[in-house]
Parts: sequence; C-alpha cells; structure tokens
Amino acid sequence: MRTASVAQGEGARLAAAVSLVLASAKVRDHVADGDGLLARKPVAHAARRIATNWGRAGARTGSDLGFDTAVLVDAVDRQLGIEALAGPGTGLLTVTEPTETATAAAFAHTAILAGRPGNAEPLAEAGRLFGRLAHLLDAVEDRTVDAAAGAWNPLTATGTSLTEARRLADDALHGIRLALREVDFVDGGLAHLLLAHELRRSVDRAFGAVPVCSAHRGSGAPVPGDPYAGGGGNPYAGGAGGPYAGGNPFAGGGGYGAGGGGGFGGVPQPPRRRGFWAGCGMFTLLCCTCRMCCAKEYEGPWSRKKREGCCRDCDCDCCEACECCACDC
Repeated sequence: MRTASVAQGEGARLAAAVSLVLASAKVRDHVADGDGLLARKPVAHAARRIATNWGRAGARTGSDLGFDTAVLVDAVDRQLGIEALAGPGTGLLTVTEPTETATAAAFAHTAILAGRPGNAEPLAEAGRLFGRLAHLLDAVEDRTVDAAAGAWNPLTATGTSLTEARRLADDALHGIRLALREVDFVDGGLAHLLLAHELRRSVDRAFGAVPVCSAHRGSGAPVPGDPYAGGGGNPYAGGAGGPYAGGNPFAGGGGYGAGGGGGFGGVPQPPRRRGFWAGCGMFTLLCCTCRMCCAKEYEGPWSRKKREGCCRDCDCDCCEACECCACDC
C-alpha cells in the first residue's frame, strides 16, 4: 500500500459534499425505478441505505460549511419532471435549467468560503453557465449512443440541432469568461485555466475539433500522442450508457462469469460511465483539487476514462499563473 496526498481545505470539502448529495439523489431515483438489480428487494434495501448515508454525510458537510444542499436535491427532482414533459419545441435551456441552478449555488458559495462575498454574483453566473455547458456536452457526446439504445437525450427530445447546440456552448464559454473578469481573485490563473481553456478543449473535443495549448502549438501537424487525433474528436463515441440512462452502479451486468465486469472467466469491461449529476460533482472535485490541471493522469468525471492533466507537459507553474497558455483573454 502507498500513501496518497489528500486535498485539504473548504473548497475540497464543498466539492465532496456536492458529489455525495448528487450521487445519493441519483441512487434513490434508480431504487424508485427498480433499475437492473435494484428490482431485487435485498439489493434495493442495501442501495437505499448507502444513498441515505451519502446524503446525510453530504448534507452534514454542507451544513458545516454554511451550504444548504437542499438546492441540489431539488434540482435533481425537478430535472426528472422536466425531462418527462419535454418534447419537440421545448426550449433546450428549459431542460438545462435545474443543472444551471445547482451549479450556480455551488459556485457562488465558494465566494463565501473565501471571505469574498462580493464575488458571489459573478461566480453564480459562471456556475450557471458551467452547468449549462456540462449538460450540453453530455447530450452531444451521447446523442448517437442514446439513439441506438432508445435512451432519452435532450437534443433528440427537443429537436435541437448540433449547430444550435454548438452556438449555445460557445455562448456559455463566452459568458463564463466575462463572468470571471468580474471576480476579484487573489490569483485567478488556475480558475481561468480550468474554466476558460480546459472548457474550450472539452467543447472542441465534443464537437469534433482537437485544440492545442497555444504555447505549444506547432505548424498544424498532428500532436504526437494526442488521444483524440484522427478519431473523430469524440472521446466518448461508442461508450456504453448515456448520463440520462443512469450510470447506475447497481445495474445488471454481473461481476463474474462471461460478459461480467471482471472476476473469474469474464473479459474485463471498461468502467461504467458516471451518471450526469455524479459527473458534475466529480468535475467540481477535480477542479477544486487541481487534478484536472496538474495531474499526470486522472479519471474523467463522466466517462471514467483515463485522462492527462491539461498542463502535464508544459513545465510551468500553472497552479500559480496561467502562463502555459499564452492568451489575451
């Protein structure tokens, strides 16, 4: 066994609280629907107990930090109702609203934790647009897979084109940059790197473009070792299970035997995708602990695929300033 560094501080605790509450709410939804193995009473009972413990732990941590996690639970509950009623002609932003509300609340509270309440409003705006963007990108990345599986997808359900989705994503990116300019940071380098540059990379990947850090961009030749080059740009294409289909840790599939997820006699399967809300919580945790920026390798918040930190090869002090990406934004 090896020791591991553990993130300290109120920001990391807030991220953990958000992750626990969202995961708890999602598991409860799966139990109520009787998804997969959760149709069996013993499994459902165990899952319900786990969800309750997660929810209590998240609420307790949130309360210690002065954050009311009820807004997160309410967002998950409203999301289900909105999805049930959504159809052709429904505005896509109507579907993303619960996500926007939840992420806005979490972002705004970081201003309180930092002792800078004046930052709450612009951070809430950045959080709202981040939630919109996260929802849009998941929908884009899983559109084909969801269609094949007959799973619900907001783009398909509302009849929104990829062109319109890209426009909304670009607008959200622009809005986040404008909001960050209004925040009074002691040092905003890392926030800018993650919420401006890394989000732009995520948008480009989802829509098929391959971005390169401007400080390391060559003459247009493919980037050696780029995991997305030449593959259509979509790192999630062909993956199993969309974020709206569950990401259920208790779903069927078995852990042993042929076709199982490991154990004896089966072919090892890739890890299941996280559900949408659990992925949002994990993204927050990765940001607050700097892993998305500085880690040599980390697990993607939704796909759970291995990824590399965006400045892993820059030989820079990106946790101190955003100098590895020479930009004027």
